[in-house]
Amino acid sequence: MTPPPPRKQRTPAEARRRLAAPTVAMLPRIADSLSFLYLDIVRIHQDDTGVCAEITSERRGTETVYLPTAALACVLLGPGTSITSRALATFARHGTTVLITGSGGVRCYAATLPDSLTTGWLERQARAWADDARRLAVATAMYEHRFGHGTVPAGSTLEQLRGYEGQRVRAHYQLLARQYKIDRFRRAYDPASWDTQDPVNLALSAANTCLYGIVHAAILALGCSPALGYVHSGNQQAFVYDIADLYKAHLTIPLAFSLHASTNPEAEARRSFRDGLRLFKLLPRIVTDIQHLLDPETSLDIPDPEEQLVDLWDPIAGTIPGGTNHAAPS
Repeated sequence: MTPPPPRKQRTPAEARRRLAAPTVAMLPRIADSLSFLYLDIVRIHQDDTGVCAEITSERRGTETVYLPTAALACVLLGPGTSITSRALATFARHGTTVLITGSGGVRCYAATLPDSLTTGWLERQARAWADDARRLAVATAMYEHRFGHGTVPAGSTLEQLRGYEGQRVRAHYQLLARQYKIDRFRRAYDPASWDTQDPVNLALSAANTCLYGIVHAAILALGCSPALGYVHSGNQQAFVYDIADLYKAHLTIPLAFSLHASTNPEAEARRSFRDGLRLFKLLPRIVTDIQHLLDPETSLDIPDPEEQLVDLWDPIAGTIPGGTNHAAPS
């Protein structure tokens, strides 16, 4: 019996590269991890151990924190952040979405999406969007998410839903106007006459813009399309506006009315909104709400670690495994 050939000894550099390449089992689902990490005023780079964030101050010198890349679903990089290409490559290998944002994660300017990001939620979104009955069902679920279960009469059309929404939002504005002793309030958004608007409208527009950035980040981290909306349509941010509407009554509208006497309502709205996010835990909540809206009845199973990362589509058989030669035998 011939003895097996001796194993080739790997160099330390080869061993580090092998450890850096994750297996399928190591890649977390966003539904499992829900890990959103915000960083600013740091330098992010890759060393022989892993990806780390460095911050230098006169009082404490240079401090280093290693990031659990395989357990992070999304990293938001705020102002003052620099990152090396090696660190970005490691995030991509581990399936981490990297977002370039404003301060506090407010506003989303750009994103890098890893190849390993599943298309499962995008496919659910597209199927529901393309079917008129399912699209109306999602729009109805969004309305009841905002105003309570059972608030939509059976058989309501999308036009009727818009009417119900308009009545309730107007009543909410009137209630807050009375609470803050504002004689008259009318929601107005006119960029051409921005400086002439009242403080509540200015604060509300600024806070809503912040909210759109957070929602955009969560949608991208799930792998969904920001453009496929169910109530809104015809805009690359349509789904962002749909989801943001779920939270305005709790977040941005009360905040805007509280700033009715502010001399700088836009800046105060942005600061207050950013500070309030720490208590509201908005990012994980958005992800959960989107998943429930797009697939309310399915119990999501943990995927088999051995399954293919990429499958093939067939109009009759459905999903068939990739990585296989499907040619007919000769």
